Amino acid sequence: MAGTRKPSSDEAVLKNLRKLAGELAESTANLSGRKATALRKEIGSVVEELARVMEGLDSVKEPESVFDPANPRTVGRFVGIALVAQDRHPLSLVPAFYGSGVYALYYDGPFAAYAPIVGSENPIYVGKADPANPAAKTPREQEQRLSGRLKDHARTVRKATSTLGIDHFSCRYLVVQSGWQTAAEDYLINLFKPIWNDEIRICYGIGKHGDDPGTRGNLRSPWDTLHHGRDWAHRDQNMKDARPSEKILADIAAHFKIHAPFATVEAVLKRFFDDLKQR
Repeated sequence: MAGTRKPSSDEAVLKNLRKLAGELAESTANLSGRKATALRKEIGSVVEELARVMEGLDSVKEPESVFDPANPRTVGRFVGIALVAQDRHPLSLVPAFYGSGVYALYYDGPFAAYAPIVGSENPIYVGKADPANPAAKTPREQEQRLSGRLKDHARTVRKATSTLGIDHFSCRYLVVQSGWQTAAEDYLINLFKPIWNDEIRICYGIGKHGDDPGTRGNLRSPWDTLHHGRDWAHRDQNMKDARPSEKILADIAAHFKIHAPFATVEAVLKRFFDDLKQR
């Protein structure tokens, strides 16, 4: 018929899409169980694809993220970088002080496996000390949690005399308002990927507390395998290593090849600023 407009290709696609959506709704009206769950997952994938198509039709750019100062992850970033701004102190000389918060341990000794981080700004371990009372408002109310944790680590290092020396360790620490230490620790672990942290799954175990190794059938942690000294970790001759020392050392070397340590504070700040960029 003269004057009848032929639907454009996109209009035809939309018409078919609506038709298919209606048919899908009818055919799945009584679907349940695993099949319904699987189908929901597939439909969700299609919806995501359609959302991307819809965004592509908008000529106005939408930012990938919105800066939210109240977001715990955002606060964690700033608390974490505030830790890097602190002076380093010998781990052997940490005084007693009130407060909880976050800290980082640095190694500058001769243990060959740790050579890539010697003289760098990359900690070998980062951690947090929670307040004695989660609702604590002042450092005194938080109690001596942060200094106590650092002194615990110093005692542990002193026991590993065959491989480590306390004089080769320094630390940074920051007293933090109660509640923010966890977000800061998460950011620091993700940023530095310290090889002694449990989350990195390489040389974990420095934070493990001693107990009778036979009571729970524990395996010796990689940290205790490399750094003999804690009696409870070697008392039982039948106790097995979680991983052999050769494997741990190989994992450490591979880790540093993939995750190059931060050589300078400037390199740390650059990564921090890059993380804050809104694209």
